[in-house]
Amino acid sequence: MEIWNYLVEKIDGDYAYLRRTDIPDNDLKLVARAILPAEISEGTCLKYELFEYTIIE
Repeated sequence: MEIWNYLVEKIDGDYAYLRRTDIPDNDLKLVARAILPAEISEGTCLKYELFEYTIIE
């Protein structure tokens, strides 16, 4: 199973735009905030593993 790291680029209502940190010219991924940790803000780093997002320090 792959593990990917994301950066929260923008929060827009019920959605967040995420950018993968290992691909510099990657498009933004639109994700419903309902499946993200409640504590996120713009600039938060996330890890995606086993269909779950967690905040990384």
